[in-house]
Amino acid sequence: MATRVLRWAAATGVTAALIALAAVVGVQAGQIDQLREDLAGAQRSQQEAADGTDQRLDSLDGRLAAVEDDAEQAFDPPAVAAAVLPSVFQVIADDFSGSAFAVTMSGDSPSDGTRRTNVLTAFHVVEAVWTSDGRSVQLERDGKRYTAVIADVDQSRDIALLKVDTGFAGLPAAADPPGAGESVLVVGAPLGLTQTITTGVVSAVRDRTDGPGSVIQFDAPVNPGNSGGPVINTRKEVVGIANAKARDAEGIGLAVPIQTACETFHVC
Repeated sequence: MATRVLRWAAATGVTAALIALAAVVGVQAGQIDQLREDLAGAQRSQQEAADGTDQRLDSLDGRLAAVEDDAEQAFDPPAVAAAVLPSVFQVIADDFSGSAFAVTMSGDSPSDGTRRTNVLTAFHVVEAVWTSDGRSVQLERDGKRYTAVIADVDQSRDIALLKVDTGFAGLPAAADPPGAGESVLVVGAPLGLTQTITTGVVSAVRDRTDGPGSVIQFDAPVNPGNSGGPVINTRKEVVGIANAKARDAEGIGLAVPIQTACETFHVC
């Protein structure tokens, strides 16, 4: 009897210990689950914070890009003029004069290492030479003269391609036509006054009334001698070739879109 009691007591003690151990294990399992939830919550919070930081950084990047774009679009005539003047010339074609500008290095430069440059102007500036079967005109800049050859013309579009056996920095052509209201700068030699700068805005881009294509209307002052000179945007790109003005009105200048010359002569 005593033995059974002792055994029962011992068994009861073991059972109690197992129950207590099971209880401890259960508590620990609950604590582990809670820790896992806390860790998952912390990770979610960390991810949300990281996402928020990324969004703020993206927003800042967008604002920075907008500021940079605004700065690029800001019109700084002295800076634009300084950048483009070395590429602009006065053209002397017999008794006529006008303006012209370098665009690119020519792909047909002589084998002797001479650098040949493509130059654009208005056809009517060199028309007298061309129609008399002449091909040579003079380019003048900074008191120096360079002989250029009339390589190609498109009379209907009033554009001409010249080539000169001297290397000059070319002006980049704008990829797209300008929009109404965009600021522009016109460089040329009105009445023989070289390196003359005038500024204004694009008034409109209109369809030509005398043929296919378009014409850029702008209000920067131009005069005889400006023909063939570049019309420049705020990014120092050529948007057009000045070629006319209203006879009985002020503030109405016209230009051939640079894309027309690029496509016609394949030089941009």
